[in-house]
Amino acid sequence: MSSLQEVARRAGVSKATASRALSGAAHVSPAARERVATAASELGYVVSSTASSLVTGRTKNVGVITPFINRWFFAEVLEGIEGALIRAGYDLTLFRLPSEPEQRSRLFHYFLVRKRVDAIVCLGVALTPAEVELIHTLRRPAVGIGGAIPGLPTMSIDDVEATRLATRHLIGLGHRRIVHVGGDLGEQMDFEVHARRLAGFRSAMEEAGLDCEGAFRATTFSVPGGYESALALLADPAIRPTAIVAGCDEIAIGVITAARELGILVPSELSVVGIDDHPYAPMFGLTTVRQVPGEQGEKAAEMVVRALADATDPLEPVASEIPIRLVVRRSTTAPPGVQSVR
Repeated sequence: MSSLQEVARRAGVSKATASRALSGAAHVSPAARERVATAASELGYVVSSTASSLVTGRTKNVGVITPFINRWFFAEVLEGIEGALIRAGYDLTLFRLPSEPEQRSRLFHYFLVRKRVDAIVCLGVALTPAEVELIHTLRRPAVGIGGAIPGLPTMSIDDVEATRLATRHLIGLGHRRIVHVGGDLGEQMDFEVHARRLAGFRSAMEEAGLDCEGAFRATTFSVPGGYESALALLADPAIRPTAIVAGCDEIAIGVITAARELGILVPSELSVVGIDDHPYAPMFGLTTVRQVPGEQGEKAAEMVVRALADATDPLEPVASEIPIRLVVRRSTTAPPGVQSVR
């Protein structure tokens, strides 16, 4: 295996300059950095992450804290984070957040205090003031995704506006009997996503002068959850709505599947709107409110990498709102016998 000395000799620089160039340290000219990188590539030299860490004080590793790894939104964000970190030459360490307070505290203090990561991305996790203060004390750049965290830069969609937008679309088509099939309020995610999406639905209904009493069905954020809720809701013609606003696309896909099983035509007998623009949404012709989780992850990773590259330009603790838009497909239309009011 080639040594650092051989890389330096081929690049025509000192061993110290070669070390600084390969570790990403400052005070190396672009030309010298390029010669060193070319020499290392030609010789097959790979920098030891342990040795580099001793020189720079950096692990070249970003920690991601998340409560879920097997749900679509979280998996998409993680993919975006990973792609951006790989391009920047960083590794990713994934930490699944325990629900028990004692284990949560141990997780934070273990990987932060022992300096196992250079920066943190919090995905769907509402940090406590004490946890934010710990990050600030240890000078670790951090970004949150999914909701506002006082003291940290964050990005998220407006969950209230998402369901309000979806519900207004149905009302504009002439629907009056609309039900929201959303997340169980007793099993809230951080940032109260379920409650906020229900609030958006109710806001749009009340704005239009429509009664939304009893117009909510709680379920899990999943295809089976939507399917099971819709079977019960749609089986009785006496309570059957003409339209459903789903809390996410996976619920909406479950609703459409149940409707087909019951012989209810979508959209002529039942209109369905989701939230997310899941990759399966076009296949089901699903009208939905679009967000792009992968881009959120990519942006968060780029933010912490920039902060690590330039300590003089700290991240501003600003809550950024991710744009959303309605994507109309074939799962929505005017209810039977009603002219669209649009």
